[in-house]
Amino acid sequence: MPDLSSRQVSQLPPLQAIRVFDAVARHLSFTKAASELAMTQAAVSYQIKVLEERVGAPLFLRRPRQIVLTEAGQRLAPAVGEAFAILGQAYAAARAGADGLLCVTTVLTFASNWLAHRLGSFQIAHPALAVRLETSSRLTDFAREDTDIAIRSGGGKWPGLEAHKLLDADFTPMLSPKLAASIGGVNEPADLLRLPILDPGDIWWTEWFSAAGVHSHDLAKRPGSSMGAQAYEANAAIAGHGVAILTRALFKAELADGRLIQPFDLVGDDGHAYWLVYPQARRNVPKIRAFRDWLLAEIAC
Repeated sequence: MPDLSSRQVSQLPPLQAIRVFDAVARHLSFTKAASELAMTQAAVSYQIKVLEERVGAPLFLRRPRQIVLTEAGQRLAPAVGEAFAILGQAYAAARAGADGLLCVTTVLTFASNWLAHRLGSFQIAHPALAVRLETSSRLTDFAREDTDIAIRSGGGKWPGLEAHKLLDADFTPMLSPKLAASIGGVNEPADLLRLPILDPGDIWWTEWFSAAGVHSHDLAKRPGSSMGAQAYEANAAIAGHGVAILTRALFKAELADGRLIQPFDLVGDDGHAYWLVYPQARRNVPKIRAFRDWLLAEIAC
């Protein structure tokens, strides 16, 4: 492989622009590229514009409901894809010496309300394997991030990833017994509208009230806090600050000891679930296999 001079390197366009081009060229879609990269479509378009200005020629032809690579784009796309493949292989080789460290990323509520209480048993079973647990709600780019396994909510279909269903991400209202007693008890779904609603703009509320046959069109206009994680909303509900809409499987302890009550059996389900995911090409890596087998066994208990 020829060496690049410092002048050649300085003439390269920004890596972010090249990365975005690679995603758009593979999907032939700005929308799908934006989803993969966890960016807005406007940001994707901007990066493509930056690259086209550096190249000095358009890379895509924009047509109604379709984009295609120009001749310049067709010349560039294979080289960019090969370059990222080489980087990925080099990165994998660099990681090969890190088999004693398992990097797991997950959403905050799953980490705090389910995984943290059980992770000790995995450490006991695998004392030579250290676990680094990170919490994040964004999509994980396994090719470019130091992550072995991710636990995310969604539909379970991500190209190139092995996905194992863990828990249904269903939802139902929960509140403190004291707050329910403040209005003489919650006897029918409409009673909930007499109480403060935590994150009233959450689409789950609209779907649940609709399933319950309750008119709630003005709910999103209510003042309320959006806390960004079920764990935070559950803590606010336990403190009596309002009614939260939560996933049952993540709050079994709070329901069992009476800190929260679930006033109705009606449960919403938008088809999403919590999934264990990792690259298909790494499914037989020992540390990934060990964590997968342990976690699926814990879920089955």
